[in-house]
Amino acid sequence: MNALLRRSAVAVAASTMAVSLAACGGEEGSGVRISDDITVGLLLPENEAARYEKFDLPVIKEKIGQLTNDKGKVVYANAKQDATLQSRQVETMVADKVDVLIVDAVDSKAIAGSIKKAHDAGIPVVAFDRLAEGPIDAYTSFDNEEVGHVQGKALLTALGDKAKDGRIVMMNGAVTDPNAAMFKKGAHTELDGKVDIGEEYDTKDWKPENATANMEAAIDSIGNDKIIGVYSANDGMAGGVIAALKSAGIFPIPPVTGQDAELAAVQRIVAGEQFATVYKPYAPEAAAAAEMAILLARGMELGMAQTDVDSPTTKAIPSVLVPVISVTKENIGETVIKDGVYTAAEICTPKYKAACAQLGLK
Repeated sequence: MNALLRRSAVAVAASTMAVSLAACGGEEGSGVRISDDITVGLLLPENEAARYEKFDLPVIKEKIGQLTNDKGKVVYANAKQDATLQSRQVETMVADKVDVLIVDAVDSKAIAGSIKKAHDAGIPVVAFDRLAEGPIDAYTSFDNEEVGHVQGKALLTALGDKAKDGRIVMMNGAVTDPNAAMFKKGAHTELDGKVDIGEEYDTKDWKPENATANMEAAIDSIGNDKIIGVYSANDGMAGGVIAALKSAGIFPIPPVTGQDAELAAVQRIVAGEQFATVYKPYAPEAAAAAEMAILLARGMELGMAQTDVDSPTTKAIPSVLVPVISVTKENIGETVIKDGVYTAAEICTPKYKAACAQLGLK
């Protein structure tokens, strides 16, 4: 188990004990489920972003095991960015009578009907990472508006006193993802009035190739020599943006933001191609989703919730929001390496070895 998972285990140890003790102390008819034989349906949205299957899936499985004395089971489905497929996956799990669902929605609105079917079947639902619509019972994510603030501040830091010397491009996420709207809102709060936003896009499906096409259009519109920076809402799109900048012969590459601390993005930061990413500690978020799921399956109260969040369809959803961290070349060692997300060896492949040496990464 790496350092990130170890810290996550420590963070939920006390609540795990409380869950186990409460479950053991439950009585028939009390509304509290005694058995550890719990089936959790886990539905993740896509597999292009590395985080879902590298971090979220294994952490959730591990936490479910801890919380059920290794008797609980996770049934996993990945929608591969297909909202219709994900709705079918939810409905299949409802038909198979799982005890609880953890759902990271491809499309927060489109999933609402399937969430209602789960609710009508008596199956509680934890909205994970994205706040799905419908009768949600619990929600865990990051402070998504703060993500946008962090990204916007990073871009302003990179631009410094040159913030008014040209135009920036904003490459927002998909309109089907409610988080994208929050990222955008936070970023605009930081950037509006401080920079000239030349072009802005809502990028279909978050796909890097769509970001590349959008960036090519922005370059044609603004001009090669007028773009001073790019707000990119995540790392996959940042890669697409940087590919377009390189193809247009724009050097040096202007500051580009990102999110998710993907390995390729961290390597681009080391090489000076991407200015920053946002590191979201996935283990605490995934652990919170697992704990909420088990508490709901056992008919117990969500005492771990820190706050309430409203969705367009449901008010006062018990929620856990995890803070985020801006990562630049100056703090790679103190964030993703220290937390065991990546080793220095994974980052500092031969292509990046010299740049890593300059940063003291080894």
